[in-house]
Amino acid sequence: MKQNPKKERTGNKNQGEGDRESAARYNEATRKFVKSGRVEEAVERAGGQDTEEAERSEEAGRRRSKEVDPAVHRDYRKPTK
Repeated sequence: MKQNPKKERTGNKNQGEGDRESAARYNEATRKFVKSGRVEEAVERAGGQDTEEAERSEEAGRRRSKEVDPAVHRDYRKPTK
């Protein structure tokens, strides 16, 4: 009789996309950051980005993308593929 392959992998630490341990660590770190009171400081630092630089960066990312997001500027009167 063949054994269940899932039982053989019980010691495997890789949890795939649904990695609960990493999610728990991220959530805890986020809670600590919010409670620290440093959020406004981070917002001010992030808000100082030049708008033209941000637009150039976004456009560069779009040029590298494989396809356009169909939800962006979509004409809902036309049928989809």
